[in-house]
Amino acid sequence: MSAAAIPAVSRELRVEVWPPWPFALSRRSGMDGLSPVKRGVLHRLIHEGEHAVHVRVAQLRSGSVLFGAQAGDERVAARAIERMRRALGVDMDLRPFHDEFRDDPLIGAAVRANPAVRPAGRPHAFEALAWAVTEQLIEYERAAAIQRRVVAAFGRHDPASGLRDSPNATTLGGVAPARLESFDLAGSRALTLIKVAREVAAGRVDLDSPDPAVQESGWRRLRMIPGVGPWTVEMMALTGQGRLDQLPAGDLGFIKLVGRLSSGGDPKARASEDQVREFFERFGPWKGLAANYALRVAGSLKSPIVG
Repeated sequence: MSAAAIPAVSRELRVEVWPPWPFALSRRSGMDGLSPVKRGVLHRLIHEGEHAVHVRVAQLRSGSVLFGAQAGDERVAARAIERMRRALGVDMDLRPFHDEFRDDPLIGAAVRANPAVRPAGRPHAFEALAWAVTEQLIEYERAAAIQRRVVAAFGRHDPASGLRDSPNATTLGGVAPARLESFDLAGSRALTLIKVAREVAAGRVDLDSPDPAVQESGWRRLRMIPGVGPWTVEMMALTGQGRLDQLPAGDLGFIKLVGRLSSGGDPKARASEDQVREFFERFGPWKGLAANYALRVAGSLKSPIVG
């Protein structure tokens, strides 16, 4: 057997992280089926190129967070752990936000009660974009059911762990619209999903760059695709790129919340997107996090942006 044919030995990498700010690992499995939680341990399959990495996350009694990952190359395992750290927001130092808004009349009580809140994040920015398209204009439970069907049909499977990762842009870009429609995705959104996937797969949109200028250039290009509006891009930026300055102002939860608050309590009042943006403008670079707290105050805990 040649050296090239010898299978790589799977190596275990463990990294213990001490969050700089209070952090609480969710004990709920993700509704899309990608992040099951078993006995307090979160499991996630993450692909780095063609390498499948099974990442496990547990929070210890000391408050530290232990990441474990198996891969033939330790560098691949390290990159997968880094993706999961970003998705969970483990390394976020939120002290400046809490110092400024802990006494805010709207969200202050919620901020003080639970300093560990972070927007729900995803390890792949394309996954965040694809899921945002599926969540357009429908309730989250229905969107999550569509996502589970997409994962079952096209997700990358790892027999060793039994887990699936979300499909990549190349895969979704080659799917027939009718197949996506068979999963209960509206025809117009099926076409939108395929088009955004092809843009990303072709390298015309770079979702993984840490450079804000590159990110924002990608947002503008995505907005040129029919069916991609501000909400879709802002959801992707908040949950896939960790941009806490981004607010999905078209979210129905925010439209209802700001409408009610602006009307003196009328439960049927609805705000415009511009009114939502103006309402949250005072939170500056923390708009996405502040809005997360605001939804908690309103009791809208089923929104996909609530972690």
